[in-house]
Order: sequence, then C-alpha cells, then structure tokens
Amino acid sequence: RGGAFMTAWMLHNEKENPLYSEFDYLLEIMKEHEVTLSMGNGMRAGAVHDATDRAGIQELLINAELADKAQAEGVQVIVEGPGHIPIDEIATNVQLMKRVTNNKPFYMLGPLVTDIAPGYDDRVAAIGAAISSSLGADFICYVTPAEHLALPTPEEVYEGVISSRIAAHVGDMIKLKKTRDLDLEMGHARRDLDWARQFAVAMNPDRAQAIRNERMPADTDACTMCGDYCALKIVNRHFSF
Repeated sequence: RGGAFMTAWMLHNEKENPLYSEFDYLLEIMKEHEVTLSMGNGMRAGAVHDATDRAGIQELLINAELADKAQAEGVQVIVEGPGHIPIDEIATNVQLMKRVTNNKPFYMLGPLVTDIAPGYDDRVAAIGAAISSSLGADFICYVTPAEHLALPTPEEVYEGVISSRIAAHVGDMIKLKKTRDLDLEMGHARRDLDWARQFAVAMNPDRAQAIRNERMPADTDACTMCGDYCALKIVNRHFSF
C-alpha cells in the first residue's frame, strides 16, 4: 500500500518522494524523539514471479545509503527486505542485503515462498521466515491465514503469531545454539514418555494437551498413533536410561 500511495502521489503531483527529498529533516525529527527508522521498500515484489528484479535491487541500494546516513546522524535504523521470494532466492537476498547495508538489522516480511496457498499464508510465510532467520535475518514478520483475503480475526492473529514463533525458533536453532536445548529436553521427555514434561516444553502446551485429551488411548503411556506398538515403549523394555 505505501508504495502504491507514494507512487500515485508522485505521478499526480509530478514531484519527488517527499520522504526522500526531506530525508535530512525527517532524521532531525526521528532523532529528537528517539524513534527507530524502518527503511521500507515500496518497490518490493508483490508476487514470487517478480522477486529480485531490478527495481527492488535499485531501491535496496538507495535504502542502504539512507540507512548509513541515518546511522551517522545517530538515528537507529532497521532495513526491510522483500515479502515474496521463491526459496532458491532467499539466501541471495539475505546475503546481499546484509552486505550492502553493512550488516544493519534486517527485517524480512515473511517472505512468502509461494502465492498459491491463500488461507494458509501463515504457514507459507513461516517456511520463508525460518530459512531467512537461519541465514541471518534479524526480524521476521508474522502473517495470518487471512493474508490477501480479509482482515484477520483475533483467532487468526493468534495462529499467525504461533507460526512466526515456530519459524523464529527454527532460525534461532542455527544462530543461537542454546535454543536447541529445548528440543533436546523434548527428546528426553518423549523418550521417557513423560507427557507432563512434553507439554511444559511445548510452544503451545494447551493445544498439545487438548489434542491428546480428545484422543486419549487406553494405554496412557503411549498415544493413539502407535498404541501397543510404540517404538519407545518397545525399546525401553530392553534398555534402561
């Protein structure tokens, strides 16, 4: 929207983008009020087919220069990235942006890695966000299942946040090794068939416990996926941990 609004204003008035022409004054205001500047990009692709095109790259280079200027003036700055990128172009975009912006904090708007899953865009964005985060992106954007369809309900916002938290955790497993400790703890809890500990470690304990409670097996040690054929129960009969 912002890019469309600004483009329409510039064409209608036949004038330069005022946020660009008055950037020095804008920095004065931001510095006075200690506001962090987020360098958005109005030319980013709205579809994966247009990802990493000339317009987007040229805008990135301009934003990188402006971000350097902001930092030199004492204004904190985040540089935003694209929102629709196929998986095979994510690494290129992250590495390029971190390089040309001198490793400034980088914010990915997802990205969505396909455009054909409306109603599931929270999951589509989580795929791109996990990869982006693992490669060095510093911020990720949450997306709801209603993206491109409607304003989200509170429930859809919740689902979007959960998807983003999963993506952030997956990325942090690469950048912050201690994040894997939670996965190790879950592995131990599953090995021990310790359901209380599994729920405690789970990202959404209430949902995990609700699903199990709805389909509780006769043998409460296992679950209804395997029942008596639970691999862990079979192994634990012969090994002591």
